[in-house]
Amino acid sequence: MEISAAGRLEVRITAADVGKRVSVRRVGHPSASAVTEERFTDTVGVLTSWDNGVLVITRRDGEVVRIAESSLVAGKVVPAAPARRRGPAATYPELARISARAWRPVESERLGEWELRAAAGFTRRANSVLPLGDPGMPLDDALTAVRRWYGDRGLPAYVQTATGAEGTQELLCAELTERGWVREVTAELWIASLAPVADREVTAEVLLSREADEAWLARYQRKGLGEVALRVLGSGSPRASEAERGGGPSVWFATVPGAEAGAPPAAIGRCVVDGRWAGFAAVEVDPSLRRRGLATAVMAALAGRALEEGASAAWLQVETDNAEARALYGGLGFAAHHAYHHYREPAADGASAAGRG
Repeated sequence: MEISAAGRLEVRITAADVGKRVSVRRVGHPSASAVTEERFTDTVGVLTSWDNGVLVITRRDGEVVRIAESSLVAGKVVPAAPARRRGPAATYPELARISARAWRPVESERLGEWELRAAAGFTRRANSVLPLGDPGMPLDDALTAVRRWYGDRGLPAYVQTATGAEGTQELLCAELTERGWVREVTAELWIASLAPVADREVTAEVLLSREADEAWLARYQRKGLGEVALRVLGSGSPRASEAERGGGPSVWFATVPGAEAGAPPAAIGRCVVDGRWAGFAAVEVDPSLRRRGLATAVMAALAGRALEEGASAAWLQVETDNAEARALYGGLGFAAHHAYHHYREPAADGASAAGRG
């Protein structure tokens, strides 16, 4: 908090600081055990509005906090994002583009610097707008165009946004919320150095393939996969010779065979190598075989192949309520870089929603 030379807390932010990252302290209600003492609450995030005596701050995890101006006792502008203490250096725009290339839709269209993506409803990531920049028109006009584009395809409109890092979209989140768009799934993108993942001991037989075969799909949690889903999973995966010529992201599928012939795999995983980045997804283990190191073995095998193809950094996406996966990835050296969210258009409750993810 800002403290003056006289030792007093001061509010050193104004409405002109909307869009900046701030730290504020406000006074709340006295505690029940000490009614004569004032209780203070600190909030750090992006100041997304300051109107009619109310500040709105969007925190790193996307939570929106409303604060009465009259309750402020201190406030200041702070650096746009805290420095990372471990893992590779990365910006949000870089990671947003890399993760989008790893999960390509079957159809896309540009709206200024926004990308409209569709894949017949298979996952929100492949059926949402990626708004990296200016749509080239006023926001309300852009959202109208977005709703029309998805409506023409029989899909609800989603906008994927991010919070919690330099260059993320807290202001857009606030604008969408104000217009009645509903935030649904929130997840995080985590990053790590790749070599320590590859150095983990591979304790099981792991087979690597360029394609998701029937055995791999038998373990994959999403059922009823059609041609569209297979195209997204492949994401235009080049054959080995094309990848060596720099023909785009290189996609690999990992399988730990089941104990019996014809049984679904014990574990699977997917990795997309794109420049210095290796992105992991679809790491799944037979529930009866968990906590035996199979997920770690899958990731280590995929990481080793990614190192051979020149990658040095790793990323993955994990939902905030998946405690088991978060524990696994944290143990492998991953840490959160930013949170991302999917906002659904208003009055779309009757439409068929895209799958999670």
